[in-house]
Amino acid sequence: MRLGFAGTPEFAAVALRALLAAGHQVELVLTQPDRAAGRGLAVRPSAVKELAQAAGLRLLQPATLRDAVVQEEIRASRLEALIVAAYGLILPQAVLDLPRWGCINIHASLLPRWRGAAPIQRAILAGDRETGISIMQMDAGLDSGPVLLAAGQAIRDDDTAASLHDRLATQGAELVVKVLERLPLPGWPQPQSGVTHAAKIGKAEAMLDWRLAAELLARQVRAFNPQPGASCVLNGKALKVWTARPVVGSGSPGLIIGAAHDGLLIACGEGALCVEEVQQAGGRRLAVAQFLNGTAVPVGSRCAVATG
Repeated sequence: MRLGFAGTPEFAAVALRALLAAGHQVELVLTQPDRAAGRGLAVRPSAVKELAQAAGLRLLQPATLRDAVVQEEIRASRLEALIVAAYGLILPQAVLDLPRWGCINIHASLLPRWRGAAPIQRAILAGDRETGISIMQMDAGLDSGPVLLAAGQAIRDDDTAASLHDRLATQGAELVVKVLERLPLPGWPQPQSGVTHAAKIGKAEAMLDWRLAAELLARQVRAFNPQPGASCVLNGKALKVWTARPVVGSGSPGLIIGAAHDGLLIACGEGALCVEEVQQAGGRRLAVAQFLNGTAVPVGSRCAVATG
């Protein structure tokens, strides 16, 4: 098919690779403008841009799709469908109406649960046992259009946002190729019940509140790995927590009740969190055994407890 593609991060790049491998003619690729990223805040191209350039595809990086010139570029491409995956820009109705089969979105949840920007992280945070991929016919709403094809994906006890992301990206790429093989497909309207919204993750959410149950904090650690990384303040210094699990234990929230090579044991509002991998500001990720070799963390010291 004669396709357009709109996407930005690696999740989208996986789908674009699959479309190219399936023999589709990708006439136009849309991705967000280059932005500063990483510790040095260097301006970097998106994963989709790198792939599009390597494949010699026509590329646009508009700041908005409401621009008449951009809309004319899309119209002139005579697309049969525009595939959208984690693009990050709103598609106005004028763009939704351009392709023959409309705009088709790859969304990382079983809609209508977790509409919005951060469905993978929100599913882990909520303790969901299953998520999945929905291939959706886009309309003017937020992830509210009819679903063309969907498939579930189990959430494992040790899944991080990174590991779940990778499985969902592969699944989404496979499903969108199947959808294109079967067009036109009748979509089924999303039910009005069961709608939840996956708001974008804010940095303030990453701070661990030791007054919460250890199970909730362990989910937070997994959901925010790799971005933005769960964090706490230990002995007055910021510390990112990359790997942790809930265990039996008790004490005042934030109290260090154990410090051994297999983990730091920190009391929570309910139970305790065994922290196994950490990172100090400006440092690298370390197993707790390595961290304790260079940093004294005596039992009885504590992590700061959030206020408010």
